[in-house]
Amino acid sequence: MELLRPSSVEELDGGVFIHGGTEVVPLMQDGLLSATTLVDVRGVVPRGVNGSTIGAGTTLGELEVETGIPDALREACRLAASPQLRNMGSLGGNLLQATRCWYWRLGYNCRLHGGDRCHARDGEHREHAIFANDFCASAHPSDVAAALIALGARLRTNQRELAVEELYRLPDEGDRNTTTLGDGELILEIELPEVEASAYLKAMDRKRWSFPQVGVAVAKVGGETRIALAGVAPIPWRIARVEDLDSATPLPRTEWKLPLARALTRRALAQLG
Repeated sequence: MELLRPSSVEELDGGVFIHGGTEVVPLMQDGLLSATTLVDVRGVVPRGVNGSTIGAGTTLGELEVETGIPDALREACRLAASPQLRNMGSLGGNLLQATRCWYWRLGYNCRLHGGDRCHARDGEHREHAIFANDFCASAHPSDVAAALIALGARLRTNQRELAVEELYRLPDEGDRNTTTLGDGELILEIELPEVEASAYLKAMDRKRWSFPQVGVAVAKVGGETRIALAGVAPIPWRIARVEDLDSATPLPRTEWKLPLARALTRRALAQLG
């Protein structure tokens, strides 16, 4: 295997990007990702906070103590993973996490692997989706993605600019991907709007260092109240109000997530004052 360390974005030419390695390395160890060339992008991805702009190479550990960013993002970073992983994992990498669905992780020929069946729908699915779960019932694991979507953040790649919300797509027969990134596309920076107030609440199986069973991010931006959820759909999920939770389609063993999501959303909105 070849390891490249480009000194500029212009030198990028194929390969699998790696920054903190907290996602890429485990996937390679489990045989879920293969590569003949790894591209260490730490030298080309911006790092740090400059006003409303955050470099995608900034670690979650750095952001959880950054007083200049909105509360929802700081709290989402603080509650994500263990201290060791937060000190290695980058903001950009966190947005691109693969599903934690155990059928996908164990290499079952599920729909995300190109198969014709979602094994979770008929099998064990306690931690799976309550929205958009017809084709794939996996649940997106990123706290940070939900926070940034609620905040109305935008991101810049080496090819374009787009809203963080536009980074994600529901998988279908024609395209099994859950992101809209193209080949060779690398997230460089995240831009935050002016935020009046925000909050992030999270329910986990353990008190700390666990993926969200349900995460709720809320924010007041430009006079609008925005809500985004983690752990409830194959991608971070936007709702306009608490009542939108009534349209959920829980599976038999995910019904417990619905009253939890309602309670957390109401609590988070109450925190906005």
